Amino acid sequence: MKADAPKPKPLHWIGSSRSDLRELPKEARRNIGLALHQAALGDKSLDAKPLKGFGGAGVLEIVEDYDGDTYRAVYTVKFAERLYVLHVFQKKSKKGISTPKATIDLIRKRLKLAEEDFKGVTK
Repeated sequence: MKADAPKPKPLHWIGSSRSDLRELPKEARRNIGLALHQAALGDKSLDAKPLKGFGGAGVLEIVEDYDGDTYRAVYTVKFAERLYVLHVFQKKSKKGISTPKATIDLIRKRLKLAEEDFKGVTK
């Protein structure tokens, strides 16, 4: 790494997000990992977009289509020193494009856990 290259933010995994990522097919896992690395460097992957219902671009979702299936990783950039990965999952529903309410509720819960963790670090 060059001396003037930006130092990536450390990734912090909330709940089962890290083990869930490990369960994905290798190609999907690799592409999501690259997108998370870009986010850690302060960039945004072309595969990432703001997740609806979270008020702006503080919570993003990476959408990875692989072998006929769709995989998603949700992370937050709300905190300057850290990147929190909130949830990684396979989108199961073939109807509509919206994320199921139970998944949104889980992401909200994990976002609160990330906020609490960050507050504990910055005290």
